Amino acid sequence: MGASQRVFKAKINSTSSLRKIFKAMELIAASRIQKAIRRVKDATPYANAITRAVSAVATQSNVDHVLTTEPEDVRRAAVVVIGPDRGFAGAYSSNVIRRAEELVQLLDEKNVEQQLYVVGRKPETYYTFRERQLAGAWTGFSENPTVEDAQKIGNTLLEAFDRDFGNDGVDEIYFVYTRFVNSVTQEPEHRRLLPLEVVEADEDHPAPTTADGPLPLYEFEPDAETVLNALLPKYIESRILAALLNAAASEQAARQQAMKTATDNADDLIRTYTRLANSARQAEITQEISEIVGGADALAGAGSAD
Repeated sequence: MGASQRVFKAKINSTSSLRKIFKAMELIAASRIQKAIRRVKDATPYANAITRAVSAVATQSNVDHVLTTEPEDVRRAAVVVIGPDRGFAGAYSSNVIRRAEELVQLLDEKNVEQQLYVVGRKPETYYTFRERQLAGAWTGFSENPTVEDAQKIGNTLLEAFDRDFGNDGVDEIYFVYTRFVNSVTQEPEHRRLLPLEVVEADEDHPAPTTADGPLPLYEFEPDAETVLNALLPKYIESRILAALLNAAASEQAARQQAMKTATDNADDLIRTYTRLANSARQAEITQEISEIVGGADALAGAGSAD
């Protein structure tokens, strides 16, 4: 076998091995994405219900709560970037980091200092490599987040969100994540988590409404402030868990698409290398035949001369 054939055969074998890995990862992601989508759908009714309850307490009472009051001067903001622990998900990680950098730039333009928090090894590696200081990092559960994980993140953020804490506290909290639309579309976006954006009711704008209709009237026992203090941590946890679940579903969908593309590209490479190997083999056969015919003609010519 000629040198060219050996090179192409080696490339075909290595590409075939990579194709098996890509196909296996595609099938694993496809099997996990359905569970991730179910978790997103199961968590949505609870998140909507607690959002309605918190909105009702905040709009139908005169409670001046620190978590619902807009700061007069925003000096510092916490930015939570939710990304993946593993790669092989195409542009999923880079897209969410790019959206986070856009938010950081907007805050810089407003002269707002940022404290970075990251979820996932990929964003942690990105900011660590660039020597960006991190106020907190959580890793190891990007593909399967739990309520306990959301509680840990929520407790840390609530401790940071303390305007009486001095210069070390933050006035706003944003989180950047990838919202799962469907298996083909995932949209990176950022949202403000705290302080809560509540629409007050007045004569021109009556009682607030949601997609399910107008908010009902409530009576608070023992009082609105106590109810709000009990609901707000649950609300924060539900918002964070919803973002984590959306990010997990988006990660699996992005990985499935990336691995399918990689598998298709491997198939194309194998076909290309096979064609080139066949062409090289045909060229070597043609050259050998030409050499044999040329040698025979030379021998025949030498015999005639004698």
